[in-house]
Amino acid sequence: MTKQINLECTYCHTLTPFNQFQGACPQCGEVIVEARYEMDKIDVKQWLADLRNRPPNLWRYHEVLPIYNVDDIVSLGEGGTPLIKSRALAASLGLKNLYIKDERQGPTGSFKDRQATVAISALKEMGIQEVVVASTGNVAIAYAAYAARVGIKVWAFFPRLTPNDKMREAALYGAEVIKTTGNYDQTKVLAAQFARAKGVFLDKGIKSVAAIEAMKTMAYEIAEQLGREFENRQRWRAPDWFLQGVSGGMGPIGVGKGFRELYDFGLIDKMPAFGIIQSTGCAPMVEAFERGQRVATPIEEAKTIIATLATGDPGRAYEILYDYVQHNGGYFISATDEEAFNAIRVLARHDGISVEPATGVTFAGLFKLVRQGIIKPDDVVVVNCSGHTLPVEKTILGEQWQKLVDLSDTQSMPALPPEEKLVAAIDTVDGQNKQIVVIEDNEAAARLMSRILEARDDCEVHLAHNGKAGINLINRIRPDLVITDLMMPDVDGFQVIEYIRSSDVLRHIPIVVVTAKELTVKEREMLKDQVDMLLQKGSFLDDEFVDNLIARLN
Repeated sequence: MTKQINLECTYCHTLTPFNQFQGACPQCGEVIVEARYEMDKIDVKQWLADLRNRPPNLWRYHEVLPIYNVDDIVSLGEGGTPLIKSRALAASLGLKNLYIKDERQGPTGSFKDRQATVAISALKEMGIQEVVVASTGNVAIAYAAYAARVGIKVWAFFPRLTPNDKMREAALYGAEVIKTTGNYDQTKVLAAQFARAKGVFLDKGIKSVAAIEAMKTMAYEIAEQLGREFENRQRWRAPDWFLQGVSGGMGPIGVGKGFRELYDFGLIDKMPAFGIIQSTGCAPMVEAFERGQRVATPIEEAKTIIATLATGDPGRAYEILYDYVQHNGGYFISATDEEAFNAIRVLARHDGISVEPATGVTFAGLFKLVRQGIIKPDDVVVVNCSGHTLPVEKTILGEQWQKLVDLSDTQSMPALPPEEKLVAAIDTVDGQNKQIVVIEDNEAAARLMSRILEARDDCEVHLAHNGKAGINLINRIRPDLVITDLMMPDVDGFQVIEYIRSSDVLRHIPIVVVTAKELTVKEREMLKDQVDMLLQKGSFLDDEFVDNLIARLN
């Protein structure tokens, strides 16, 4: 008998056959739909018996996944990841039952492997040969790996904060890598425009049926695994809490659907509460929850260096999660980048598990929920360990493995010139003894920049610890490059820049601004045509940038 899959509109509840869906509800135009299967035709007792003889991967649940023919499955052995009981960390938190769903064990090292296997399998079944995806890293890596197995071409669009290691890995699998100068939300818009112009299938994230259905398999596995722990395999069990760090919210939305299906099956007797954790620097869901609002206000510019959690506009995803928490319990909470990095160290040193920053945010949120008494000592808690960063060896791909797309004209905040303009300015400097003035009132930062530049034998660095001394140095030596902070006592960096640009003999000098200050729109507009590069403290000192700067200075 042919498998029946319908898609139910989340707004008006109209049903549309999966293989006839055109991207939106035909009645009301809603784009978020949920897959519905003929659950009443599944003999649960027989199904459970069948599961015992199936491989421990997510396709063991294929009856409730959106694919008609199992021969079209594209798999790398994903799913079936361990549910690890924490010992030392749990004891330090006073928790009796803390479990870690170790999604690091997936083929490409993250829980996005689930999404990729279902999505690419569905694309194969539909005969689609190209797909466009916007990603902060893990999705594109997973899609590229699975697509490589069946010859599907992936166009991967990345926002500016995406680590080069993640883009490099996607490129290694054969994806066309396009890095933009915009944030994640802007990058999604560009990817959609590209897909329309090229006539290529666009992966829509939370709006993708395959994505949500893939994520629900975590719920199936967790309930089955906890059943072994607590119920002697006689029945499945839901945890009291499921925690995940979120950006767009796809993971817990899918997990919630999975637990709801299991509840309807009669395999679990309750729904878990959700702990939704975001980075403080990009927490539109948390801010809306704290205000008691069902609709989140978008954040224009993320202030976190954890790129995978930098979705400023969660849209309908927050409404779905908000409704879930209202009905089943839970909490939205945020953690700073510093708290996340500390949590990574704590987890590694207690339980021997090293995780990516997004998971660090999750554990930092766990610590807060325990301290605040929201999570109780006897609660059964499952934390999604969403992934582990595994960088690709830098020399494998050569030089031309990514394309850069400048989105500065579309940003609400004026964008400052990228690295290429600084390189071009430096390349025009002749001679073997390039004079560089560094103006920085923080002595440690000044020493660090000085060491970076003095690693070259053709640069001479002159330090000034305030703006006035910097201007005197500039007048005296007429440098080839000026690097300045903005926030300094008395004469600040803005005044230094204005002084240089107003002088007929100095205005040609390239200027690099290095600052920890969050700039206003007015300040960015003022700097737009005055400086050759803007760097945020804490982000400009990564090895990739330093290597690139030193290499190109040659």
